[in-house]
Amino acid sequence: MTLAVRLASRQLQSHSRGWLFCFLLAFFLAGCQRQPELVQLAGDTMGTSWHVSYISDLPGVTNEQVRQGIEAQLDQVNRAMSTYMNDSEISRFNELAPHSWFGSSPEFFTVLSAALDIGQKSDGAYDVTVMPLVNLWGFGPKGITNTAPDARDIAKLLEQVGQNHLRLEGEDLRVMKLRELSLDFSSLAKGYGVDRVAQWLSAQGIHRFMVEVGGEMRLSGLSGRNDPWRIAIEQPDSNERSMAVTISLSDVAVATSGDYRNYFEADGHRYSHIIDPRTGSPVAHDLVSVTVVHTSCMIADAWATALTVLGAERATAVAQEQGLAVYFIRRVGDEFVHSHTPLFAAYLDPTHVQNSNKSED
Repeated sequence: MTLAVRLASRQLQSHSRGWLFCFLLAFFLAGCQRQPELVQLAGDTMGTSWHVSYISDLPGVTNEQVRQGIEAQLDQVNRAMSTYMNDSEISRFNELAPHSWFGSSPEFFTVLSAALDIGQKSDGAYDVTVMPLVNLWGFGPKGITNTAPDARDIAKLLEQVGQNHLRLEGEDLRVMKLRELSLDFSSLAKGYGVDRVAQWLSAQGIHRFMVEVGGEMRLSGLSGRNDPWRIAIEQPDSNERSMAVTISLSDVAVATSGDYRNYFEADGHRYSHIIDPRTGSPVAHDLVSVTVVHTSCMIADAWATALTVLGAERATAVAQEQGLAVYFIRRVGDEFVHSHTPLFAAYLDPTHVQNSNKSED
């Protein structure tokens, strides 16, 4: 989830972002007979991986048909929003000269509209026109860098950032840029892909499932053991993988943003892939993991990034102003400090394991 989370091989190296990993408890209850089948499918998309687990009780619907339907949904999202495909919709828009109307697909327009709304509500901490800076810092399709860019180059590219330089016409699904700028949907495209797959599964009559793309998830109905799906938020430690807390979910989506997997180090400094569009530089504060639960995975995905950029104090205030269910993890010295908004409490598993040194809950 992040403005600079790449749809690329760098993201693959971090294994689907890894910030939110799944502990599926899809076991059949002992003694039950003729339980519906738990089907697990997986594949690659958007420079990362996808996983779908669902309870199959529909006669005449094969697993291969479901796989093909899932991949068709994800392929459509990728063709519209991948900056790594020269002929994708977003790449064609980015190459377009200013002051020319661009006729967009409904998918493209939906994602852009949502992004602009969150950009406004986050006071500019979230901005999908950040693409030039993402490339400058080596987290985009133009390739990896291991050195921090010159301050003059950052200042120059900041002139190409700002969602206020976009004009949208909803009736005709048209978009215009008023100056040279480029869009980057990587902070919400995977979440949108999750939503699309979930909607497709529901339309087929499949209502008990877990959909995951690059760490973003949507859960529906009950798991195979007839209780809510249980997943774990990962401890934000770049050296090892461990569980910070488990949550129980049903009929909602969840997304996590963090700065501890995708970064580079130069001259003794650690540079995160999460770029603050207001400064042009990677975020540098103690908020290292943000998990958002929402009815829309696209919205959860984008807000997780926006709140990460804002930093702990402001993010907590904005999350409560916007009525969001959010779990925060800060790194304070050698300790991890956990907190959450009141709305998040409903999702905490009563038997959850928390490996943090300290909690503010």
